[in-house]
Amino acid sequence: MSVALAAQIREGTKKSHTMAENTGFVSCFLKGVVDKSSYRKLVADLYFVYSAMEDEISKLTDHPVVGPVAMAQLNRREALEQDLTYYFGESWKEEIKPSPSAAAYVERIHSVAQESPELLVGHHYTRYLGDLSGGQILKNIAQKAMNMEGDAGLRFYVFDDIADEKAFKATYRSAMDTLPIDQAMADRIVEEANHAFHLNMNMFKELEGNLVAAIGKVLFGFLTRRQRAGSTEAVTA
Repeated sequence: MSVALAAQIREGTKKSHTMAENTGFVSCFLKGVVDKSSYRKLVADLYFVYSAMEDEISKLTDHPVVGPVAMAQLNRREALEQDLTYYFGESWKEEIKPSPSAAAYVERIHSVAQESPELLVGHHYTRYLGDLSGGQILKNIAQKAMNMEGDAGLRFYVFDDIADEKAFKATYRSAMDTLPIDQAMADRIVEEANHAFHLNMNMFKELEGNLVAAIGKVLFGFLTRRQRAGSTEAVTA
């Protein structure tokens, strides 16, 4: 039995998506206020999250539910390693450690992989399709905000192995919609995708302290005073 899983996740996570976009860190980011110190901490956290995800997914390429979406073109670990070298130097592995929220996120990915690997699809969709959909916009914002040129330090947003993002997303969604799952499992995957959004939000909230210290409470307050409509609630990616 197949279900329209991609549409169900999209609809079922709209509120979570909007909440994530309205966290202080992301709200400031979308308005062009990006502090390099906070951003490099985010890159470090994302490295631990994607390493966990890609380690687990690589073991499940033959899994009937996880395998079809385990598309290597999406992998981010190598790009994040390049960014970490840019921000921390060649000894970046000794310089970084996961924040408590990133460690909790990593733990969830590993436990889901062990107990119910199908739920990894919810994590996979939430991160990778989000990266692909908004990556270019976020890259441009970060570039301007941090006075950077080219892709150096922003490789996370560059998908070298995907020539046509729109076509790739259609292929990905089609793969999701033909996964051999029933509605009960689809509901669980949507629930896990919402959990993934909240784990991301916790990471963003932890970064707010660094950002406030960099830009000051008054500017932070001004930038985050108004809630914005979520992009997924108004626009179809």
